[in-house]
Amino acid sequence: MSFHMYVPTRILFGQGQLNQLHAQEMPGKKALVVVSNGKSAKARGAFDRTMEELKKAGVETAVYAGIMANPLKSSVMEGAACARENGCDFIVALGGGSVLDAAKAIAAMATNDGDLWDYVNGGTGKGKALVKEPLPLVAITTTAGTGSEADQYGVISNDETKEKIGFGGSDSLFPRLAVVDPELMKTVPPKYTAYQGFDALFHSVECYISANASLMSDMYALTAIENLGKYLPHAVKDGSDMEAREHVAFANTLSGVVMTVSSCTSEHSMEHAMSAYHHELPHGAGLVMISLAYFTYFIEKHACDERFVRMAQALGKADAEKPMDFITALAELEEKCGVAGLKMSDYGIRPDEFLTLAKNARETMGGLFACDRIPMTEEECAAIFEKAYR
Repeated sequence: MSFHMYVPTRILFGQGQLNQLHAQEMPGKKALVVVSNGKSAKARGAFDRTMEELKKAGVETAVYAGIMANPLKSSVMEGAACARENGCDFIVALGGGSVLDAAKAIAAMATNDGDLWDYVNGGTGKGKALVKEPLPLVAITTTAGTGSEADQYGVISNDETKEKIGFGGSDSLFPRLAVVDPELMKTVPPKYTAYQGFDALFHSVECYISANASLMSDMYALTAIENLGKYLPHAVKDGSDMEAREHVAFANTLSGVVMTVSSCTSEHSMEHAMSAYHHELPHGAGLVMISLAYFTYFIEKHACDERFVRMAQALGKADAEKPMDFITALAELEEKCGVAGLKMSDYGIRPDEFLTLAKNARETMGGLFACDRIPMTEEECAAIFEKAYR
């Protein structure tokens, strides 16, 4: 029954909510607008609309457009320098989970000395506490994948050390304001809609089977799983289906909140190792690749039989009676969303890397292994990669 909960972010949710940004109290006078190094935000009109809203609110702006799909420490440090050089007193993150994650780190490094890895826990990080308050953050999400608009964490890659580690945890890294407008998501291509949706799904699935689960986290997790199971295939099939987009966006935000009450498990550590070594691998795609083998491991160990049955029911298998029904329901959802054929080999992952990835996962984000209900050895972790490999 015990849990700690603190989610201070004001969330504007629903179609057209970006149009209300100018009416909100801004946490500063000059914003660094952080966007990806791609063209999607500008091409879809979200960038121009955001800049116009900030202008209406009387906010001056500077822009940093250097965030990759797997955000790098080097980009974070560049963004922080840009914020300082332009005298920005808050951050506006416009984009998907990578942009939102990176913006939190930029907000921290804009006010703190040294290198980002000085403040990272795990791997070669020095684990120092932030000395100064990060710049305030406004998060405008254009995808439904990480739930980063509702939590105080981000995941950053260090390309020098081949580490991909969660950064944050400080209450000061929660966004002050989040805009979740499904209209900004309707042109996301089908495969990325699927990858992002499965990332959100596995946040909630992992938090539901985590050793840290509680009645509060269960409520968020199951609601997110139900909405994704029902609506994600529709959003993948037809991106302009706004009912589906809205429900997937809702589930995504819940998947961010649930991580503040419970915690993910070792699946996320394992995928972070995969994409730390192979930067072109989308996070959600990597999670899909290992998902069936990963969850089968815990089912075979009888980690929490009744929870797997309940998740199968949440995914729409009303007659579920045994834990393996979850694997059946998950495989069906992956098939419906067109991601069942994803192959690790297509992204350059080789069988001789499995033990290296397993060791990297534990060294960089070992804390998530501690959230597993059943302990997993490095050899068992490598065996999951092997079972999932194609």
